[in-house]
Amino acid sequence: MEIVVLSGARSEKGQTGRAVSALVTGLAAGGAAVTVRRLPAEKIERCRQCRDDGWGECIDKGTCVIAGDDFASIAGAVRKADAVVFATPVYWGDLAESLKAFLDRFRRTCTFKDGKKGVAGKPAMGLGVAGGGGGGSYESMRRLEDTLHHCGFDVVDLVPARRQNLDLKLAVLELTGKWFAEKAASRKKAG
Repeated sequence: MEIVVLSGARSEKGQTGRAVSALVTGLAAGGAAVTVRRLPAEKIERCRQCRDDGWGECIDKGTCVIAGDDFASIAGAVRKADAVVFATPVYWGDLAESLKAFLDRFRRTCTFKDGKKGVAGKPAMGLGVAGGGGGGSYESMRRLEDTLHHCGFDVVDLVPARRQNLDLKLAVLELTGKWFAEKAASRKKAG
């Protein structure tokens, strides 16, 4: 069983990187083969809103006109995986720019009449880690949930964390990862 983790964390040693690492430990303990894609290291252009109506071939064909970046590869990995985790540091109560850039384009491809293929009903979870003053993790997870529902994912968990409770959340994330992998495996077996 394959789980893809899309991480908006720039550093593997920072707060979100540590949270992702704990979650991945749990996913592996639950029997998953895990691939982590660190989005700040990928080349992801922002949506161009190609036509005057703000759309493009995303709504007509379910693809993006932008070539030469890593979007298609990441989108393909998401569609192929059995489950997906979206992890982000929280900036001003919102998702990291790299994750936002990917999701802004991905959700448009899901609007195409067959765009939810490989996504509809797929288990997904979100993880948001707020540093600084520690605020905004709940708001960022609400925004992530809205986007993932639009795409057709079955959002089974959202884990807001903040620098003040991160040590506690690391242990929780290992358990959550194991649970999520086992849940995704049982759904795959049943489906």
